[in-house]
Amino acid sequence: MKKYVFGALAFAAVMASCNNASPKMDEKPQAAGAENTVGMKIAYVEVDSLMTQYNFAKDYSVTLQKKSNNARNTLTQKGNQLQAAVNNFQQKLQNNGFQSREQAQGVQAAIERQQRDLQELQARLEGELASETQKFNEALRDSLNNFLTSYNKDKKYDLILSKAGDNILFANRKYDITTDIINGLNKRYKPSAKKEEKKAEKK
Repeated sequence: MKKYVFGALAFAAVMASCNNASPKMDEKPQAAGAENTVGMKIAYVEVDSLMTQYNFAKDYSVTLQKKSNNARNTLTQKGNQLQAAVNNFQQKLQNNGFQSREQAQGVQAAIERQQRDLQELQARLEGELASETQKFNEALRDSLNNFLTSYNKDKKYDLILSKAGDNILFANRKYDITTDIINGLNKRYKPSAKKEEKKAEKK
C-alpha cells in the first residue's frame, strides 16, 4: 500500500533549465555549488522522510491500510465461499447427486453468477481504494503546496526539489530542508479526530 501511495507523490519536482547546457570544450567548468553556479537558491526535501514523519501522511496511511485489509478479507471470504460451492458441485456431479441434468445446470449457473458477482465486487473495491488513494495524494499535494508557498515567502528559494531514492544523484546536505518542512507541516496539521473532540467539548 505504501508503495502505491508513494508512487503517486510529486510535490515540487523541477527539471534543470535548458540553458544549463554542458560547457564547450574551450570553456572552463563552472564552480561547484548550485547557489554559486547559477545564482539560484536551491533546497530539497527527502520524500521518504516526509511520508514517514508527516503526521497527516502517517494517519492517512493507516486509514488506507485498514481499507485495504478490509477489502482483502472480504474478497478472501467470498472467494472461499465460491470455492466451497464449486467443490460441492463437482462432488455431487461425480456421485450422481443431482436428480436431473436441469438441476445440475441450475446449480452451475448459480455458481457462475456467484463468480461474476465476486469479480464485480473485486473491481468495485479496487476502484474505491484507488479513488481514496488519489484523494490522499491530492490532499497531500495541496497541503505541501500551501505550506511551501507560505514557507518560501521568507526563505525565497528559487527551486525546492523532491528527493526520492536516487532521482538526485548527489545533493549537499546543507540544501536539505526536510526537517524544517516536516516540523512546519506537523505544526499546522490538525487531525480530524481532534477537531471533532474540540467540537464535542464546546457543546
